[in-house]
Amino acid sequence: MADRDNKEGHCSKCGKTAASGINLKSCAKCRTTLYCSRDCQKADGRHKKGCVSNAATAESPVVGVDKPFHRLHAKTWLHDRPEQDVYKLLIDTYRLRMEDNYKLEDTVDEGSIYGSAPNGLKGFRHFLDLAESKGRLLPGWWSPEKRAACEGFGMKPGWSSLATKIGKQAVIKNYGAELMPMQLRLFSEQVYGRGPGGQDGALMIQFQMMAEGGEGHMTTIDASSMLN
Repeated sequence: MADRDNKEGHCSKCGKTAASGINLKSCAKCRTTLYCSRDCQKADGRHKKGCVSNAATAESPVVGVDKPFHRLHAKTWLHDRPEQDVYKLLIDTYRLRMEDNYKLEDTVDEGSIYGSAPNGLKGFRHFLDLAESKGRLLPGWWSPEKRAACEGFGMKPGWSSLATKIGKQAVIKNYGAELMPMQLRLFSEQVYGRGPGGQDGALMIQFQMMAEGGEGHMTTIDASSMLN
């Protein structure tokens, strides 16, 4: 079966969807093509031929910002970033929170792929509604048009696909930053009003701000490190 448009989260080889309970994963090399298993990826000869060129055009990594925990404290974590970086961070905040809710609280959002949805668009829209209601969490350029672009970004194949799950280790590997899961979790707390498992991240932000200011050495402790 040939490669296809995976906006709805199909395995590029056999066509299975996230709705069938399959955890779709992107090709590790190009990050643009989804598969339900290693067997399907190995059997997809057509993709092997185009994977190198796809890898050259894969999503660029998110650009880091100075003192991210100071920005979290000021509720400006998403400000002064490229638009696509904001889209990626919003999507990953939502996806990691769904994973944490499932693992820590044994709760499932029916609008996510942990429920009966083929992708997490419905749940992500609710997440964006909450973020918009918090005032200054989103950058000043955010608008209905930018929101639509963000939602569309999550419907494309690749790392940011709302049809795929992510966990702590996958986030660390993708961003190349040990503290990125913590940043995503602390931002999700600002959106949802509570941290994963009911945790309060205020003290963690203070500790990390001290580390950023050179007042201590607390750079790798994650209050939610039990979530792998």
